[in-house]
Amino acid sequence: MSVPTTRTPRETIEQFLHTVVHGTRDELADFYTPDVRIEIPFAPGGVPQVSEGREEIRARMKGAEAMWSFDSVQDVTVHTTGEPDVVIAEYRVHGTLAANGRAFSLGYISVFRVEDGLVAWARDYGNPLEVGELTKELGM
Repeated sequence: MSVPTTRTPRETIEQFLHTVVHGTRDELADFYTPDVRIEIPFAPGGVPQVSEGREEIRARMKGAEAMWSFDSVQDVTVHTTGEPDVVIAEYRVHGTLAANGRAFSLGYISVFRVEDGLVAWARDYGNPLEVGELTKELGM
């Protein structure tokens, strides 16, 4: 694995968000533990509310790669919590749809549990109106 595991949870998530734009989907997937669990409580139709395992996440990321690209992650604030392995990140992802070149912007709040420099669990709260509009446009 190419991702070092000596980072703090905060550093892990800051680097993770940097990799969203500046890395490959494989590099991004390498930020997860092999048995990671990702929950998306407000997932739109066609998107699973729970995904488990690094390789499942890797496959989903690679499948989505043909639909859009990420251009920037902005308005990033990472909060530490009373639990040393848990951080909360607020951020906005800007990207471009592959089908028509339209720009999009999605706001998120995500809770991450980090173990040994890797994301072991995450719960993503995206703006359901923004995500719904995007998935409708993509025919999902």
